[in-house]
Amino acid sequence: MAIGAVISHRNFTSFISSGRIHKPEQDTAYQRAEKLSFSSAQHVHRNMYSEKVYSLKKIHFHSISSHGVHLSTTPQESKKFQIRNHRRIARCNWIKPEQLKHNSIFNRQPLQPRHATINRIRANYKSEEYDVAGTDLDSLVVSSEGGASEAVLVGEIQETNQFPKRWVIVLLCFSAFLLCNMDRVNMSIAILPMSKEFNWNSATVGLIQSSFFWGYLLTQIVGGIWADKIGGKQVLGFGVIWWSVATVLTPIAAKIGLPFLLVMRAFMGIGEGVAMPAMNNILSKWIPVSERSRSLALVYSGMYLGSVIGLGVSPILIQKFAWPSVFYSFGSLGSVWFAFWLAKAHSSPTDDPELSAEEKKYILGGSVSKEPVTEIPWRLILSKAPVWALIVSHFCHNWGTFILLTWMPTYYNQVLKFNLTESGLLCVLPWLTMAVFANIGGWIADTLVSRGFSITTVRKIMQSIGFLGPAFFLTQLSRVKTPAMAVLCMACSQGSDAFSQSGLYSNHQDIGPRYAGVLLGLSNTAGVLAGVFGTAATGYILQNGTWDDVFKVAVVLYLIGTLVWNLFSTGEKILD
Repeated sequence: MAIGAVISHRNFTSFISSGRIHKPEQDTAYQRAEKLSFSSAQHVHRNMYSEKVYSLKKIHFHSISSHGVHLSTTPQESKKFQIRNHRRIARCNWIKPEQLKHNSIFNRQPLQPRHATINRIRANYKSEEYDVAGTDLDSLVVSSEGGASEAVLVGEIQETNQFPKRWVIVLLCFSAFLLCNMDRVNMSIAILPMSKEFNWNSATVGLIQSSFFWGYLLTQIVGGIWADKIGGKQVLGFGVIWWSVATVLTPIAAKIGLPFLLVMRAFMGIGEGVAMPAMNNILSKWIPVSERSRSLALVYSGMYLGSVIGLGVSPILIQKFAWPSVFYSFGSLGSVWFAFWLAKAHSSPTDDPELSAEEKKYILGGSVSKEPVTEIPWRLILSKAPVWALIVSHFCHNWGTFILLTWMPTYYNQVLKFNLTESGLLCVLPWLTMAVFANIGGWIADTLVSRGFSITTVRKIMQSIGFLGPAFFLTQLSRVKTPAMAVLCMACSQGSDAFSQSGLYSNHQDIGPRYAGVLLGLSNTAGVLAGVFGTAATGYILQNGTWDDVFKVAVVLYLIGTLVWNLFSTGEKILD
C-alpha cells in the first residue's frame, strides 16, 4: 500500500539524514525505496516549545493490509521491504535515491522487525534550522493502542496540545501592566470632579499629579535589586497588591485631607515603581532570546491598552457612579490578578514543578541555571559602556515620549483647536498605535534573530527606528496644514516609537540577564527623570517660545540617542 505525506524536500531530507550506509548495500535499498509513495499529511506548525519542532501527524495509509508492515534493513530483508496493497503499488517520483543516502532504515545494523496494523504515524523531532543532528531512526518505537500505531522519537516527545507555560507568565505580566496604567491614568480623569469638590487650584492639581513620581522614582533601582535577589514573582506580586490597595484608599485619603492624598499617591508610585524591574527579571529567566522581543512587546503593549481602557472607562464610571467608583473598581481588579499570579507564576522555570521537561530544556537552552544574585557588582556594571548607552538612550527616548503623552491634549486644544471631548478621544489614538506597532516590531525583531542576524544588529535597527521615526514625524508637524494630518503625524510618531520595545527595552536581558532588574531600574530612573524634567521644561519653553521649539528639543535628543546607541550598545552578554 502507498504511504502519503506532503513534506517539504528539505525537511524530509533533514529527518532521514542521520543514519550511515555502506556503498555496496545501497542500490537494492534505493530501488525498493522508489516504490514508496506518500498520499496525505499535515505538516504541523512550528512548535513554540522548542527551537524548531515539527510534527508529522495522522499520516494515513491508502489501504491497510491485514498482514501489516514489515520494516527490514539487512540486504536480505531489503528484498522483502515492500508494502502489500491489494489494489495497487503506487510509485513515488519525487523521492530521489540519493536523498536517502544516509537513511538509517538501510543501515548495516538491522532494526528489530516490527509488524503492526497502522492507522497513523506521528514523529516529533527537534531541529536546529531544519536540521536534526545526530537523530537516528533507530530511536523510533512503534506502539499500538486500539488498532492505532504511532512512531515516536524517543527522548524528543513534545506536548503540542498544551499552551506553553512561559507564555502564561507573559500574559500574566501583560495583565499586570494593563492594570498598572489603568490605575495610573484614572487620576487624570477623576481629578476634574475632585478639584471642583475640594476647591483645588491648578497648582494643587499639579502637586497631586506629580506626587505619584515621588514614590515611583524611589523604587526603580530598589525594585531591581530586590527582584534579582529574591525573584520576580514575589516583587511583582507585592507591587500589584501595594498599588491596588493604594488605589482603593485614594478616595478615603482625599476626603481626610490633601496631605493624606499626596502620601497615598506616592505609595501608589512605590508599588508601580517595582513593576518594570520585576517583570524584566522574571522574563529574563523564562523567555529564550528567540522570543524575547515579541514577549516584551506584548507585555509593554499591556501598558498602552491599559491607558486606552482607563481613559475610556473612567468617564463612564464617573458619570454613572461618581468619581470614587473609578478607584474602587480599578483597584479591586488587582486582587483577582493576584490570585492567578500565586497559582500560576514562578520566578524561574527551575522553580515550577508543573513545567514539562521539554519546555524547561528549551527555555534553559541546555545551560545550567545559576544561583540567585546575592551581591550587585555595581563597579563592574557602571564600568560598562553598553550600560551607559542604555541609560542615556532611555533618557533621550522618554523625554520625547513623556512630552507627547503629557502635553498632547493641550496641543490638540490650543494648536489644532479641538474641543476637550475631541482632544480626549484623540489622545487614545497614540496608545492604540503603540500597542499595535510594539507587537509588530517584536515579531520583526525575533524573525531577524531566527534568520541569523546578530542580536546586536537587531537591537540597533529596532532602536534606530524608535528614535528616527518620531524625530522625522515631529519635524513634519510644522509643515502640515490640516488637523487630520497633524493627528496622523502624532500617531505615526508614537507608532514608530513603539519599536523601542524591541530595542533598548529588550537590551537589559541581552547584556546582563542575571541583573536584568537592576539594569532596568537604572535606565528607567533616567527615563522617569526625563519625563519629570521634560514635562516641566516644556511648560517653560511654551511661555517663551512655540510648539516648534518644543519639538526641536525632542528631535535633538532623539538624534543624540541614536548616535549613542549605535556607537556603544551591544546585544552580547557583558555581565555574568
